[in-house]
Amino acid sequence: MNASQPATVSLDTIASLAKRRGFVYPGSEIYGGLANTWDFGPLGAEVKRNIKNAWWEFFIQRRDDMVGLDGSILLHPRVWEASGHVQEFHDPLVDCRNCKSRFRADTLLEERLKIRVEGMSLDDMNQAIQEHQLACPVCGRRDWTPVRQFNLMFRTFIGPVEEQSTPVYLRPETAQAIFVDFKQVLQTSRVRIPFGIGQIGKAFRNEITPGNFIFRLLEFEQMEIEYFIRPESWPETFEHW
Repeated sequence: MNASQPATVSLDTIASLAKRRGFVYPGSEIYGGLANTWDFGPLGAEVKRNIKNAWWEFFIQRRDDMVGLDGSILLHPRVWEASGHVQEFHDPLVDCRNCKSRFRADTLLEERLKIRVEGMSLDDMNQAIQEHQLACPVCGRRDWTPVRQFNLMFRTFIGPVEEQSTPVYLRPETAQAIFVDFKQVLQTSRVRIPFGIGQIGKAFRNEITPGNFIFRLLEFEQMEIEYFIRPESWPETFEHW
């Protein structure tokens, strides 16, 4: 290896070190583990808390034009209907019938065939897979299910009996609580437009192909700001931020 080039360290090596030092542990490991879930150990919990405290102090407490919020994870289903998540928060899913591996069809086409998939319909993706005789990256076979939409929100129910219960969703992002509570924040605090609302909280996404280590997890924490301005003042606000 060239002495001027930095050594390459794999993500598996970093994950192993983080586990040995008590930063993160694989979720439910004594029962075989649950893919793409991680527990933050003693040191990891402290690092995480310090990051959140520093973010909150810098963006919320230091500023006169910012307030904080701690919104509910469960919101009325109509919130997600109004935001478009129920109808539009999907990824295209395709399965290999031979090895049962599951992939995002758009990612597969972009990475394996170098095809630009923006604007493609499900039928277009199916046609591209067939025309290019796309092989499964795992087993090499060319036996695919039709591409179908996969909603990324985790669904659960409120009530003692599922058949008679109200379906609700674990929030896939924290922004919606900010929008829902905007009017109440405006009425009960001293802020006036322009102002922002910040929030730190859990979000959940039922990813088709989650990433490695603590990246692109099923459960993760977001630190988010929604800043409200008058339309005519957006250039000044943009430059300010």
